[in-house]
Amino acid sequence: MDKKEFRILIKYGFLKGKNTVEAETWLDAEFPDTIAGKSTIKDWYAKFRRSDMITEDGSLVPRNNLPKSFNEYCSFEQTVLSNRKDLNDLLAQKASGLESESTSVNAMPLNKQNPFN
Repeated sequence: MDKKEFRILIKYGFLKGKNTVEAETWLDAEFPDTIAGKSTIKDWYAKFRRSDMITEDGSLVPRNNLPKSFNEYCSFEQTVLSNRKDLNDLLAQKASGLESESTSVNAMPLNKQNPFN
């Protein structure tokens, strides 16, 4: 039995209202060929108690830095877009300032004598 199937069985035990000890006993009795680690079952139960019902690989990694709701996501996206606009405006001002300096330098008459000779 692969890990994903095992996680689904742990989720089934959780949804049936079994505690971690009952789930471990049930898994050992029904599926003796699998090894049910106590810490694995406890970790997945804790995850399910947090209403995170995904049983995919890597789903035990905390997602603290992701927006938790659609409104938070929209707020986050708006902040990023406004910061990007501010940055683009700043870069445009710098670029126009550099262009004006380069045109003023180019407009100056060149001295034909080399000052380094």
